[in-house]
Amino acid sequence: MEPSRSGVCVSEKVKLLIAVLVLQMCFAGFHIVSRVALNIGISKVVYPVYRNLIALVLLAPFAYFYEKYCFYLLIDSIMFSSFRRITANQGFYILGLYYATPTFASAMQNSVPAITFLMASTLRLEKVNIARRHGLAKVIGTLASVGGATVTTLYKGPPLFHQHASIVNDSLLYEDMLSGSPKMLNWTWGCIYLLAHCLSWAGWMVFQAPVVRNYPAKLSLTSFTCFFGLIQFMVIAAFFERDPNKWKIKSGEEIFTILYAGIVSSGIVISLQTWCIQKGGPVYVAIFQPVQTVLVAIMAFAILHDQLYLGGLLGAVLIMMGLYSVIWGKTEEQRIVASQEEREGPLTKHLLNDDSKNEEYNTVSDIP
Repeated sequence: MEPSRSGVCVSEKVKLLIAVLVLQMCFAGFHIVSRVALNIGISKVVYPVYRNLIALVLLAPFAYFYEKYCFYLLIDSIMFSSFRRITANQGFYILGLYYATPTFASAMQNSVPAITFLMASTLRLEKVNIARRHGLAKVIGTLASVGGATVTTLYKGPPLFHQHASIVNDSLLYEDMLSGSPKMLNWTWGCIYLLAHCLSWAGWMVFQAPVVRNYPAKLSLTSFTCFFGLIQFMVIAAFFERDPNKWKIKSGEEIFTILYAGIVSSGIVISLQTWCIQKGGPVYVAIFQPVQTVLVAIMAFAILHDQLYLGGLLGAVLIMMGLYSVIWGKTEEQRIVASQEEREGPLTKHLLNDDSKNEEYNTVSDIP
């Protein structure tokens, strides 16, 4: 029986590994597909509207039939959550991607755990003890991630490869960047938008905790978040995208990019990510985040012929180092806490079950 148990255990681990890799491939594909959508002329406002509309149509029936939660008491919380998770997050992302590249968009996203830790620490939702190794690792990781994002924003650097362009043209492009040309200015704005995207994503995760405690139905919460995000994007579109032609889908490429964004990125990914977190935990899933960046870099280089630059590479390396440092610190902290609880557990249980002291410890146990 032992070999079969081992086989089942290995099989589950293999399934989880494959699922996490597929999840990162779906994320990587979204970066590429979104860049293609912008290249073929889809409006930066229309694209997220269609994406969230498809996601809402896909998720709402499952939320209704499986959960049927009432939401009127939490409407304010969900509206603000949708602004951070949908409107600001997706809006800044698409603006950043318009001026930058999918590779750097994916690289910047690796800074989200560190930014989340920084926000939570500032609001005193996360304890920081720099006297312990895990506390110091989280601080150093945060500084490395912020430093990497800063390097990526302020320093683009020379091109690393010369693909579909002459060495002379690449040299001229590098000179333009050094002289502060509009191309370099656009790149900087793209990085700033992507940083704002990461800030809004991190802010959503920090403030999402109390909402999830009061509203544990994940499908319903996601559906309502998409709904309010869709409403907010439609209000924005009413001011910034009044041309009816921008709302028309004119080609199969546009249909594919919109369906991929709505079905895969906002539908399949949510379900797959939830399953992976349940089976392996959030830390296990986060560890594979840099795999997405590598996949995006390869796909962007091969499909979109994007150029890679020294500044972006240096920034991505710093961000990834920061990511793993924060994850290690958090994991080590959880291990220490679990070890302490395990040591204290039997003693507490023995005291609470001591008949001679029942009255005394029942009184003490009421103290928070």
